Amino acid sequence: MNPHTSRRCHDPLFTTPALRAIFSDHGRLQGMLDFEAALARAGAACGVIPASAVPAIEAACDASRYDVEMLAAEAALAGNLAIPLVKQLTACVGAADVQAARWVHWGATSQDAMDSGLVLQLRAALDGFDTGLAAFADVLATLAATQRATLLAGRTWLQHAPPVTLGLKAAGWLDAVLRHRERLRELRPRVLVLQFGGAVGTLAALGEAGPAIAVQLAAELGLALPALPWHGARDRLAEVATSLGLLSGTLGKIARDLSLLMQTDTAEAFEPAGAGRGGSSTMPHKRNPVGCAVALAAAVRVPNLVATMLAAMVQEHERGLGGWHAEWETLPEIATLAGGALAQLHAVLAGLEIDAARMRANLDATYGLTLAEAVMMALGERIGRLDAHHLIGSACRSALAGQRPLRAVLGEMPAVTEHLAPAELDRLLDPAAYLGATGVFVERVLSAHARAAAAMRP
Repeated sequence: MNPHTSRRCHDPLFTTPALRAIFSDHGRLQGMLDFEAALARAGAACGVIPASAVPAIEAACDASRYDVEMLAAEAALAGNLAIPLVKQLTACVGAADVQAARWVHWGATSQDAMDSGLVLQLRAALDGFDTGLAAFADVLATLAATQRATLLAGRTWLQHAPPVTLGLKAAGWLDAVLRHRERLRELRPRVLVLQFGGAVGTLAALGEAGPAIAVQLAAELGLALPALPWHGARDRLAEVATSLGLLSGTLGKIARDLSLLMQTDTAEAFEPAGAGRGGSSTMPHKRNPVGCAVALAAAVRVPNLVATMLAAMVQEHERGLGGWHAEWETLPEIATLAGGALAQLHAVLAGLEIDAARMRANLDATYGLTLAEAVMMALGERIGRLDAHHLIGSACRSALAGQRPLRAVLGEMPAVTEHLAPAELDRLLDPAAYLGATGVFVERVLSAHARAAAAMRP
């Protein structure tokens, strides 16, 4: 790595070592070289190239043998990385076996090597996402189960609303994460497919042997064989991008919720503390939501990158100009950002510090007004919903103006007490008694998680 050109200072913050390795220069080269080695084996198996050429080609398909800086400089002139790589690969093979060098890249085109190499990278990335989402779902399921009765204020339009539980909030996050894991699994058969079509997608350079070599090549790489090459049809890669964009959005939503709960004035939940974590260069007291910041940054960056992938789908004829090129850095960046956000939030949720007492204090801070709906609904059964709404609304305004408990104000209103006895008012103003179907919803999501965990085990 050249320290003068590297841009990896932020990698530990925004992505993971595994994803950076997959989408590194080395990972990109190795994916392409794996294609070239498999192509040689497939060609030999089909009798198109001599079997004696395979060992030298395979031995040369090691990314560590190539000068990345030189390849990058040559790619800037050639227009893509495959052209100089195949040139260097041929030279490397020729140094060991002059005859074998004749058969390097036989019948393929640059885009075949680059697209198939990318698919191999995506397979490794999707494996990592599947494992990561499974572990993240387990953390959320534990939170939903253990905090299913922990009361806190529901919030709509950033204002206090009727009570919910932390377990319900976590169940909502989990429900979405389960869909994302399912979504990323469902796209694999469509995405993890071979790209092999030669110059214009006809395999004409291989004559009648083309289809057979494609079958063998797909088997060598462990990829599905598409009905035909897809040089100009980019929906597969766009599907990966949009699916990871959806995941990034959900991770951003979770991060937004957590960071709001961590605000000084709310102080209901906190990212785990640690040496050097979340500090300030000038304010010693600060405890910043670092993990949430990363997930929110990804949620800001990824949608525009997804838009680039969608725009890049409009490609010309058999092989596109510019649209294909726009994908090269965009899709890896989407994957690395989404994976980094997932890893950060996993660490946050696994060590989340919860202040249940503060949650209850905040719930009570509005003098019981968060239960106004409960009283209105009960009173509405006697005098009609609209009249009850006006009456309880008036009581709420009086409670706020006098900074008095809503229960005390209601107890002084004959229009209320003639219909609702003191004991009933006490029950209606108990947050734990106004959770509706919370328990049912949490249990449904936990059951879905258990089923998914059983069904999706490798």
